Amino acid sequence: MPNFDLVLRNCNLINENSISQVDIAIKDKRIEKISSSITEKAKKEIDINGKNVAPGVIDDQVHFREPGLTKKGEIKTESLAALYGGITSTMDMPNVSPASTTLDLLEERFQLAKEKSWTNYSFYLGATPDNIDEIKKANPKDICGLKIFMGSSTGDLLVNDDDALDLIFKESPILIVTHCEDNKTIENNLEKISAQRKGKLSPPDHALIRDELACYISSEKATSLAKKYSADLHVLHLTTEREIELFEAKPTKDKKITTEACIHHLIFTSDDYEEWGNFIKCNPSIKAPNNREALRQALKNNQIDIIATDHAPHTRDEKSLPYSEAPAGIPLIQHSFQLMLELAKKGIFTIEEVIKFASHNTADRFKIIDRGYVREGYFADLVVFETGIKHTVTNEEQKSKCGWTPFEGWELSSKVNSTIVNGNVLLENGELHPERRSSERLVFNK
Repeated sequence: MPNFDLVLRNCNLINENSISQVDIAIKDKRIEKISSSITEKAKKEIDINGKNVAPGVIDDQVHFREPGLTKKGEIKTESLAALYGGITSTMDMPNVSPASTTLDLLEERFQLAKEKSWTNYSFYLGATPDNIDEIKKANPKDICGLKIFMGSSTGDLLVNDDDALDLIFKESPILIVTHCEDNKTIENNLEKISAQRKGKLSPPDHALIRDELACYISSEKATSLAKKYSADLHVLHLTTEREIELFEAKPTKDKKITTEACIHHLIFTSDDYEEWGNFIKCNPSIKAPNNREALRQALKNNQIDIIATDHAPHTRDEKSLPYSEAPAGIPLIQHSFQLMLELAKKGIFTIEEVIKFASHNTADRFKIIDRGYVREGYFADLVVFETGIKHTVTNEEQKSKCGWTPFEGWELSSKVNSTIVNGNVLLENGELHPERRSSERLVFNK
């Protein structure tokens, strides 16, 4: 009888800040053995032939749009795009319809993902000004976190009342993640700039309306509240040089207050609005070049911990509306890992750092059980990829339901060959195997 379900031979393993040539044996969803040579037989063997193998990417910030907003995206389509991009686990935001502000509504989404998702999954509970009783019932082992929109939202999901915020930071039993923009500053900027432009706003105004000060005021409030109540806090999508000073430079696993940068804020700057317009309109906004450079450096010095996507699909028709009517958000999950590898190619990060920001640190921050590393006993969530391979991005290849990408026409120099989830090769040399779908709910050691 074969000893293993699967053996990957001749892997160039990139893991835990080192690169080594190994074989990897998998059994019952998990990595059973890592060795320079595995001689035992397996039910299936794949010769990786020297390609790179790394832990699958864990994306802690996605908007898959289901339920209620499925003209833009669905769990099935968006997780498929993630799979093609080497992403094996995703954490989805609560601003759907109805918003995920109760545990019952959240469980309905978990059931949808169980039926449809290609990736492992979790969902955030959404905070409102008055759902503290629901928040207090949340089990930190079952849910990735509590999302607070401290700005850039409307209706129940906007929490900008100081008393409500105080209570949430004091009482939340689960990790708090925040969207930090100060609405009052944004409203004042909008009024001022709209008057200057005589009401004719355009995409370059986005960075002026949602400016550095709006982000800093809100991030400073969130980190101060976290320190006051010794709360677990993760600030999403940092965009400014000034905000970086709020975060410590030390290993992710040793912090109670962490932050992340999104791939589009590491790639684009406000200079790109003239070319890309609403297609790179997002909240928080893409800002001046000095901020991009500061974000990159803060990742290298451990002040910023994670690279995420904030994948947020909208239809082309929606994004083609005039600036003031076009929604904010970018679909980019399918090529986000390749874009991280482009930053490594340019020497901005090492390839080992990319894996740390994309997998290791995310697993550490969210305390995901047995994922994010290639270790014996851990779940076999893996990506196989090549570098030095030219690939031109097209809209036609997009798996996201919206069918477009801001990176159309870009030449990338890497390729995701295969993606393995829980020991099953769902994407094998570009070929999808639907019968092997094996996603699971993420579990947390909190």
